[in-house]
Amino acid sequence: MTESQTSPAAPAAPLRAIADFACLDDGCKASISFNLMEMQTGGSRIVCPQCHCEYQLSPAFLDKLQRLRRLIQTVQEAADLLGDVNVAITTPMGEVKVPYWLMLTRLNTVITLELNGRKVEFNFRIEPLNEKTAIR
Repeated sequence: MTESQTSPAAPAAPLRAIADFACLDDGCKASISFNLMEMQTGGSRIVCPQCHCEYQLSPAFLDKLQRLRRLIQTVQEAADLLGDVNVAITTPMGEVKVPYWLMLTRLNTVITLELNGRKVEFNFRIEPLNEKTAIR
């Protein structure tokens, strides 16, 4: 097998890491999305597109998001290495090897953090590692 058959192509487009969560207003619950890659360390404001409720992110919360941002960038930089890494899952039918890069780009990533005293699930989508990412 050649390298092009087992690994994703190198990233061609700027990385977007989209996070979304449900508005904490009990009467709203709209999905609030933001690009993690555009967040600034000095403090960021997020506004619900439906009820216009504003969320000011604390420095501790921003630190967690920035570390996640750096992790995502590191994963993007390691795309050529990750093409050679698999995660083996044992099932009753045998072992299945899933390419690590596929798990990072196609499976849902959810992080649960505390926001305003409530546990909030943030869904993350990495868009794209590459526009043409595919098993070749």
